[in-house]
Parts: sequence; C-alpha cells; structure tokens
Amino acid sequence: MNDRTPTAERPLPVVSRQGSAKRPGRTFLWHLLVIAVLAVLVYPVIWMLGTSFKPATEIVTSNRPWPLHWTLHNFPDGWNANPGVTFGRFFVNSLFISACAVVGTLFSCSLAAYAFSRLAFRGRSVLFAGMVATILLPYHVLIVPQYAIFKQFGWINTDLPLIAPKFLATEAFFIFLMVQFMRGIPREIDEAARIDGCGPYRTFFHILLPLTRPAMITSAIFSFIWTWNDFFTQLVYLNDTDKFTVPIGLSLFVDQTGMTSYGPMMAMSILALLPVFLFFLAFQRLLVDGATSSGLKG
Repeated sequence: MNDRTPTAERPLPVVSRQGSAKRPGRTFLWHLLVIAVLAVLVYPVIWMLGTSFKPATEIVTSNRPWPLHWTLHNFPDGWNANPGVTFGRFFVNSLFISACAVVGTLFSCSLAAYAFSRLAFRGRSVLFAGMVATILLPYHVLIVPQYAIFKQFGWINTDLPLIAPKFLATEAFFIFLMVQFMRGIPREIDEAARIDGCGPYRTFFHILLPLTRPAMITSAIFSFIWTWNDFFTQLVYLNDTDKFTVPIGLSLFVDQTGMTSYGPMMAMSILALLPVFLFFLAFQRLLVDGATSSGLKG
C-alpha cells in the first residue's frame, strides 16, 4: 500500500476505553477523600459556631455541634464581659497593630529586597545568607534580648514593640519572597530606566514597585493574618486591659480558678475570625497569583 494514501482512506486507530472507564471511579474516590478531609478540618469551626448559640447548660451536657435551644445572649455577654472595656476596644487595637504591621512590612522588606536583588555592593551575598539564616532561629530565642532592649527604650506596655520592628525589615521570610520575585524581572528594565535618567530610588518606586504587586499582596495577606493571630508577643509587651488585642481578650474568658465562659468566648471567637476571613476572601485570587509567580513556587 502506498504511504501517500489519503487520510480519509486510512483505518481509524482503536482507542481503548478501559482508562476512561476507570476515571469516573477514581474521580469519585478522590472527591470523597477531599470531602472527608475538609469535614475534619471544618468541624472545629462548625462546633465553635454552634456553641456560640448554645445556652450555658447545654454546652456542658450536649455533645451535638448544633444547639437544641438557640440563644443570642452569648454575643452581648461576650462583648461586655470586661467591666469598663468592651470587646470592641480589642478589635480596634488589633486592627491598628495589624495595619501598621502590614505597612511597615511592605515598606521595609521591599526596600531590602530591592537592595539584595538589584544593587551590587560589597558583602551582598554574605548579608543575604545571614538574613535567610535568621528564618531558622526560633522566635523564643530572641524574645528575651528584645524585651531587654525595648524596656530600656521605655516601650513596654505600648504598641511600639509590635510595630517598630516591622519598619526595620526584620521579616526575613517576606524579604526572601520579594527577592525571588524581583530576580525574575528582566534587568533590561533597570538599564532602560537608567538611560532615561532614573536613579536607584526612582527606579524602585516608579518601575520595580508596581511590577512586584503580586508579591506585595501576598506579603500583606500573610503579615495581616500572622499579626492578627499573634498571641505570645502581644501578651509579653502589653499589660493594661485597654491595650489588649483580640487574642489576649479571648484569654480573659478563662478566670484564675480555671472556669471558662464557653458561650461568650465562642461567640467572640467567631467575630474574631471574620476580619481574617474577609481579608483572605477579598484577596484570594491575588494571593494565588502571587504565590505561583514568586518564591513560593517549586
């Protein structure tokens, strides 16, 4: 038979349907496994949500995640649990500290990342390696010398120990993230900006900074969530009740005798999750784009 036989006259290849028959079963099992894992992960949130609507007697006696007798008293009781200070004050303190932490982290870490990725200076590799090595240090090792320094400054029982370090590029993880992203930007852009008369500062603020938007948004989301959920650092530096944040405010529902007001505490825990959930929901797409186009990718 001639090799130049028209395609229409050639017999069609036989496709085995064995693989396609197995795909629906594998897909079903995969979805079933994902749903099971999701149910295990979401169950504590469902239990917390149901407990926030339970009366006090039912919380102790019932093991069901949903209430048999619904009540809304836990929310006003938890909001006004501390005399003289409402839970709203804790929300304001957490929002202020988290917002300042995000601004400080983006400003200082982006400048440090620009220096490590685009500027040539003596000892750059050594300094960058030392910066990355600080990620391996447990935070509890640094808390004692930091506390001694901040005590000499007179910053104890203020927001400064929680905000000032963010403006000094102390977050090595975010610096590394931005460095990896900036290294992927062609250096021809810097050369073109230099030809047009831009110095290092104008090149950074007008050229590179807009291009690093995905990495900046990723850093902002992680910085906000980590600062909002931080308990240990805020507990160390804050002493007055009116300066407490949401994580410390939740711990006030456990008194010195070990008794816990579960209903009001669960109600305020649900409210404490809302800012993080809304912040993540608003920037979810940008978070995925930044993670896949920066140093978090494999």
